[in-house]
Amino acid sequence: MIGRLHGRVIDKAPNRVTLDVQGVGYDVHVPLSTWYDVGGPGAELTLRIHMHVREEVLQLFGFLTACEQEVFERLIAVSGIGPKLAIAVLSGIEPRDLVTAVQQEDASRLTRVPGVGRKTAERIVLELKDRLVRLAGTEAPSVPSDGGGRLRDDLVSALLNLGYHRPPAERAVDGVLAEDGGLAFEDALRQALRALTR
Repeated sequence: MIGRLHGRVIDKAPNRVTLDVQGVGYDVHVPLSTWYDVGGPGAELTLRIHMHVREEVLQLFGFLTACEQEVFERLIAVSGIGPKLAIAVLSGIEPRDLVTAVQQEDASRLTRVPGVGRKTAERIVLELKDRLVRLAGTEAPSVPSDGGGRLRDDLVSALLNLGYHRPPAERAVDGVLAEDGGLAFEDALRQALRALTR
């Protein structure tokens, strides 16, 4: 089993990082909470790994913090939630906010995450209420700079890839860029996600 990878970033896209470990490229699925802290190509990176094996498919899911990994592993233990949906949940709500929502039995907060319906949200709250009590919040991500004149298109594309519909995604991005057009990509994406989940 693979439990940890340390290497250099070859490529990154929302929810995915390719990591070069001694000449072998590992494709690792990551939540946005981890992705924010991943540097650009060439950056050194260590990830905690959850290896998911199903039939003939082997997938790697990576996390920067123990909290992210534990919340992920608690989520996939919930009936009806697979690793892809668990990554989507962690991308739509920060681990500390998820813990708070579960403790407060705020299922409606979870339904704002793409792919999470009312029944799934209620099941998460029911099954995890007593299992997330001891988890603390995660640290706020530090954000590498990312420029480019196509910032709006890149932001909208990232939100569409995360499951949001185009009209609300465009409104959120336009609102963020209207407030501060000089934001780095990761900063702007984080703010757009917050706007979409209010």
